[in-house]
Amino acid sequence: MAKISPQEIKELMKSTGVGMMDCKKALEEAEGDTEKAIVILREKGLATQAKKSGRIAAEGIVTAVVEGNVGAVVEVNIETDFAANNDEFKAFVANVAKTVIEKNPADLDALKAATISGGDKSVEEALQDLFIKIRENMVIRRFERLEGVLVPYVHGGGSIGVIVKLDTDLPADKVFQVGKDCALQVAAMNPTFLDKESVTQDVLDNEKSIILAQMAEDPKMASKSEQVRAKIAEGKVGKYYSENCLLEQAFVKDDKVTVGKYVQNAAKELGGKIAVAKYVRYARGEGIEKKADNFAEEVAAMAKGNN
Repeated sequence: MAKISPQEIKELMKSTGVGMMDCKKALEEAEGDTEKAIVILREKGLATQAKKSGRIAAEGIVTAVVEGNVGAVVEVNIETDFAANNDEFKAFVANVAKTVIEKNPADLDALKAATISGGDKSVEEALQDLFIKIRENMVIRRFERLEGVLVPYVHGGGSIGVIVKLDTDLPADKVFQVGKDCALQVAAMNPTFLDKESVTQDVLDNEKSIILAQMAEDPKMASKSEQVRAKIAEGKVGKYYSENCLLEQAFVKDDKVTVGKYVQNAAKELGGKIAVAKYVRYARGEGIEKKADNFAEEVAAMAKGNN
């Protein structure tokens, strides 16, 4: 068997868009002949992903899973919502989340190299196998792993995934509803920060400058002294806290109290300590620029190419 160098594998990966292990196997089968290896990959339906890898995968599933005191929020993207509803794709996402929980990978590369939960292949190899069946570009976009007293929430079949971490001296089952209510709040209101103390000075300075600029455009405010306007701006920062800090937001189930007050009241009623220590919120496709394709034109172009 020909000895395959890492550089040869890297070049084949670059030219085909196929994963490392599949490229290595193809080169071994082709005895080091790159052209033959490409044919092998094409015959297996793998090299065609290179053509699709440039297509935007902005649909998919966000999941939030907790097992015991360990949890994971994971986003896996795919091109269409139709494919996202495929049972095998859903199972793949669930297994990726379990892999994060079980293997504690350091980053995405480590996750892809890890053996997938419940299987004997790597996560990357399992993704390639799934591509052969679904034929859409798929991307494991991001994940976060947490430990502690955790409560998950998944909204809209995978459009939003949230995990809330609680600092408490009470049993996990007693504080579950508090965590669930906070997770619902995070999903619905999308706070930028946990509390006032989490807001960085540069964010506050930027907010104040925006408020001052708005006042300068208001004839009634423009006539006031700079000192007075600065004081008014300080007062208006409070609104920023109430809109952007989880614990300062009006509680969605009872807007007469803040989320922070709700948690305090629940702790008092349950006879223990409860505090929201952290939350993670992923929304499917956020920050990904979606391409507005004309599906009819795309099909027509594909048909023309096959003639």
